[in-house]
Amino acid sequence: MNSPPALRLEAQGPGEASPIRAERLREGDPQPRAWNGYTDATGQFFAGQWAAGPGRWEVVYEPHEEEFCVLLEGEVRLTDGAGLAQHYRAGDAFVVPGGFRGEWCNLTPVRKHYAIMLLKEST
Repeated sequence: MNSPPALRLEAQGPGEASPIRAERLREGDPQPRAWNGYTDATGQFFAGQWAAGPGRWEVVYEPHEEEFCVLLEGEVRLTDGAGLAQHYRAGDAFVVPGGFRGEWCNLTPVRKHYAIMLLKEST
């Protein structure tokens, strides 16, 4: 049986608008774009690139939503609901765990690789 080939994640073309909900936007006009390079057969795992300009907005990750990021360009500050801020720069890798609630702030224009897993909720 042949296995599927490995895939290179590249941003080609204009990407797709990935708007921030108006009620969550706190500052700026980041106009996010996404280049999803891979989605698995279940639709629970996907990966690609994402880019946005400076801005600040509320983020709410579902309890079953996990994201791994590698910053390719720019600077980001993530602040959790308790006010603990983490600062990341190009070259840094980090995980946003399921259930994270807080604020995402692009201090500069940002480009990142992302990998997101949406785990099935147990019933």
